[in-house]
Amino acid sequence: MRPLPPPYDAIATGQPALIDLGGPTLLSNRLLNKDAAFTIEERESFGLHGLLPDRVMTLEEQVQLELEHLHRKEDPLERYIGAAALQDRNATLFYRVLAENLEELLPIVYTPTVGRACQEYSHIVRRTRGAWITPADIDRIPEILRNTPFPDVRLIVVTDNERILGLGDLGAGGMAIPTGKLALYTGACGIYPALTLPVSLDVGTDNPALLDDPLYVGYRHPRLRGAEYDALVDAFVAAVGEVWPGCVIQWEDFKHYNALRILDRYRDRVPSFNDDVQGTSATVVAGVLAGLRHLHRPMRAQRILLAGAGAAGIGIARLLRTAMREAGLSADEIARGLVLVDSRGLVHAGRPDLDATKADFALPDEEAAAIGLELDTTPQLLSVVEAYGPTVMVGTTGLAGTFSGDVIRAMAERCDRPIIMPLSNPTANTEARPADILAWTDGRALVATGSPFPPVNHAGVLHEIGQANNVFVFPGLGLGAIVSEATGISDAMVLAAARTLADAVTPDRLAVGALYPRVSALREVSRAVAIAVAREAVDSGLGCCGHETIEADVDAAMWWPVYVPYRRVAEPA
Repeated sequence: MRPLPPPYDAIATGQPALIDLGGPTLLSNRLLNKDAAFTIEERESFGLHGLLPDRVMTLEEQVQLELEHLHRKEDPLERYIGAAALQDRNATLFYRVLAENLEELLPIVYTPTVGRACQEYSHIVRRTRGAWITPADIDRIPEILRNTPFPDVRLIVVTDNERILGLGDLGAGGMAIPTGKLALYTGACGIYPALTLPVSLDVGTDNPALLDDPLYVGYRHPRLRGAEYDALVDAFVAAVGEVWPGCVIQWEDFKHYNALRILDRYRDRVPSFNDDVQGTSATVVAGVLAGLRHLHRPMRAQRILLAGAGAAGIGIARLLRTAMREAGLSADEIARGLVLVDSRGLVHAGRPDLDATKADFALPDEEAAAIGLELDTTPQLLSVVEAYGPTVMVGTTGLAGTFSGDVIRAMAERCDRPIIMPLSNPTANTEARPADILAWTDGRALVATGSPFPPVNHAGVLHEIGQANNVFVFPGLGLGAIVSEATGISDAMVLAAARTLADAVTPDRLAVGALYPRVSALREVSRAVAIAVAREAVDSGLGCCGHETIEADVDAAMWWPVYVPYRRVAEPA
């Protein structure tokens, strides 16, 4: 990976840095500010004497103080606002606090609290970051990108704000998602923040509450659609390629139709991926593989039911099909082993309402008839479970209660150790709560959820609930693509991420029912994922780095937040 521009090259590698700023300007630069940790020598050299309290603090003392600040706030949203303020003031300190306290702060910096932050964005935002692009900017997007603070951006997270978590169209408030994702990129795997940029394609909103809010900060127009929308996205991709060739683009929280269409349109033109599609699918496939390893069950023997056929469901189906194909299953075996149910019932070949993405996974009508499903009226979830007898069931419906007691009990009657993954978030939208699933299955199910849940004590046995959080995948996937200078992000690279995550689930975690590692292991997991992704990129001809240096290159790219000594750039003679 090519070096960063100065002075970030020195800072990211822990070397003394030459700085040409001083006084209040230096204190206001969030990537360079140290607050009270500036040494006496630095205070004299950079004109800071008298601008800071007398005490010189260590970074460790500052971390302790910032945690004290956060713990004084009882409302999670206030903690989110406090963390954002720290990130705006002193990025090194923010990322050190985050990296050392991922398990505690992940629910604050990201889900579930970020959902509230998106909903209330116009009323809580203090200082904006990133690039905001509206339809009026279609002819000046390169100029906007060059106006951003960093000259060598290598990773963009971009959203059009239409499908924020399970909350829908949140307009300009969706910017909290790319901002939060990039914070996790740095906290989880050390991508230096000067390489990253959050972007909002603010194409308007169809949310009447936002349009009626006099303080709404976004583009106050109905949401752009059709050919004009496509032209703006195309102009954005072209501008990124012009300003930062090879920059990785992560598509985030686009609605189902646009998510899949944009992913398929650009994935072979620029290195890009959709986290809701591929990040989610890799995370789910990893949980399934880990569970099957624990249960000593081959992929060939599984009957997998996906409830929900939106962008996430289709993405999961695509990667599961790839994994099943690699396990040696034929096309017919895959068709029988992978079944989808959407809001209208079973996805089968005889339905006239299926779009191309769903039709690709439609169960042949003769297969449906063979297991006793009557297709005169499209079978709903319970009847599909009763006839199909799934061994694995994944929910991405966004509808609380979809996995009812009848559905789960029917599954448990036909499978001794079912794997059940209600993934919809936030917590209020989950298809079923883990405690209920374990009660309905007499404690036999392996359960993973999309939102965090506490352990469940069932009949005296404590069950850990692993969280199928994309944060186990996307930081390593992005880092691997950056380090290898990949020209594209293939399904094989995504599957490599999934297999690596599955391998990271330790026997002791599986023994207590958890299908994922602890969040405290996130940095270690992200490193392993990045190495696997970079190797696959190189092996498949998409990567440009040397295979023998991949581990060292990944390690060199993983910044650990520390202060480095500053030296003043000499004044010209």
